[in-house]
Amino acid sequence: MRNLFRLRLFAMAGQLLALMVAEYGLHIALPWSAMLTVVAGLAVLNALTWWRLRLASAVTALECFVQLLADMAGLTLLLYYSGGASNPFVSLYLIPIIIAATALPVRYAWLMTLLSIFAYSLLTQLFVPLSLPPGAVEFSLHLAGMWLNFIVSAVLIAYFIGKMAGSIRARDAALARVRESRLHDEQLLALGNLAAGAAHELSTPLATMSVVAEELQYSCAEDIDTQASLQILRNQVSACKTILTRLTYMNRQGRAEDGDVLRVDAWLAVLLNQWQLMRPQVRVTTRMLGVSAMPSLLSAPSLYQAMLSLCNNAADAADNGVEIELDWDASAVQIAVLDRGDGFSDPAQASAIFFTTKAAQGGFGMGLFLANASIERHGGSVALLAREGGGARVLVRLPVCEVRV
Repeated sequence: MRNLFRLRLFAMAGQLLALMVAEYGLHIALPWSAMLTVVAGLAVLNALTWWRLRLASAVTALECFVQLLADMAGLTLLLYYSGGASNPFVSLYLIPIIIAATALPVRYAWLMTLLSIFAYSLLTQLFVPLSLPPGAVEFSLHLAGMWLNFIVSAVLIAYFIGKMAGSIRARDAALARVRESRLHDEQLLALGNLAAGAAHELSTPLATMSVVAEELQYSCAEDIDTQASLQILRNQVSACKTILTRLTYMNRQGRAEDGDVLRVDAWLAVLLNQWQLMRPQVRVTTRMLGVSAMPSLLSAPSLYQAMLSLCNNAADAADNGVEIELDWDASAVQIAVLDRGDGFSDPAQASAIFFTTKAAQGGFGMGLFLANASIERHGGSVALLAREGGGARVLVRLPVCEVRV
């Protein structure tokens, strides 16, 4: 519709210019009042189109067809007052047909074609003959008009039809992104249901393990080594129960995206504290690379869970040695999780739905998928890169947040 609005502006300017050239340059007498009335009607239609484009509702194919029909009617009236089918500009009927075939459903394109043929045929019988000045050569004028008409038609087709084709390609690309996003959401929903079921089913075995570990610890009070091992087991069971409780709470409250806003250093401290409870044996090296004022990040549980998953992957790949680098600017925080493992043997695999380098250890790749999905939902991005000197570099970019007062 926007392209039709622009096209009509050019068409009205061209019509007025043609009228002036015919009247004052070629001295051809034309019914000015009637033809100017037609141009004024097209101007009113364009004003209504401009108002319509400001509305939020989507433009339908029927609306575009009515607009093209009005343009064809205006062209027919102008041709009627200027020689009918003998006017060299009669081939401009092809423009609305091409537009309809490019942008509208097939039925509208065929209907526009039939109406254009009917209008062209009608103009062969009904028209106001041109009143040429004495001495004018009609055929020469017709050839000149055909030459000019070809130039106008070629320019209009190349420019406006090209823009319409670009709009259609952009729309198709947007639809493809929507379909991909919907598939992505369906996968997340399926995994969410799986996680909810797993949390429900694991609660009883974890409770049983906790009771048995406590009884074993009580019965082995004199064995210090066994006591230490059982205490580690109880701590791990407790950590699992805490994770399941948090998942259940977030699912029940529907507030997985909420959280406080913390400075980057405090945000990292919370992340590392959670991670060290899960992986106390991991050697972690952190580096702050930012030089400007330290920004803040959203401390949403889903973000922490995503980063924990990435850190666990790095620890598994690099014999428990992980490095974390933080950098920032005014708009985003960049978190790099680095290891000296095997890296990504085939970077193209990273575009798969579930990508893992730990298939031999029973890995399914869901952790990376869920981490990427959570970070993207918060406006961030994840990049899987090869590290110089060997290993992997997982680059997470998150938008900064304003501190809440």
